[in-house]
Amino acid sequence: MSFTQSYLEETQKVVAQLNAAAIEKAVDELAAVRERGGRLFILGVGGSAANASHAVNDFRKICGFEAYAPTDNVSELTARTNDEGWATVLSEWLKGSRLGAKDGLLIFSVGGGNLEKNVSPNLVTAIQLAKQVGASIVGIVGRDGGYTAKEASACVIIPTVNTEHVTPHSEAFQAIVWHLFVSHPKLKVNRTKWEGVK
Repeated sequence: MSFTQSYLEETQKVVAQLNAAAIEKAVDELAAVRERGGRLFILGVGGSAANASHAVNDFRKICGFEAYAPTDNVSELTARTNDEGWATVLSEWLKGSRLGAKDGLLIFSVGGGNLEKNVSPNLVTAIQLAKQVGASIVGIVGRDGGYTAKEASACVIIPTVNTEHVTPHSEAFQAIVWHLFVSHPKLKVNRTKWEGVK
């Protein structure tokens, strides 16, 4: 079997093992954020930061959320990293945005954050802040979900089908799951362009 065939088989296994009930719970949690007039802050680092930027567009344009990704502001991100440190860069950004109980976090991460292993501590501190103020937390994460899975109101864990491909499958399926979210009738309010072109 070629690498391509093997990788595509793994992708099929991930799809088959996704937890539909967890996805529906996440949709309900996101819908509640919008219904109460809350903002959605989408957090990710590395490839997940790029996914967060794309998802902000979709949640704003397709679903009518007020949504933001802290990593879209490179000047503030790098200033805070330089002056205050990487671990608090997202939580301090959220404090500046006056994160409150009506708001929600959507976390994209391969591992979900782990302070003991010093992996994505910035996500952990952001989640801790969200818990303090009573904001909702939704995650799309890989591996065992890490800190995000432990603390989130709703969390979709991307199944591990090959330990050598945790990162590519996790980041790819973040996109599949958030596109499911924005296509879901409980969230979608605007038709996407190409579905209306004859």
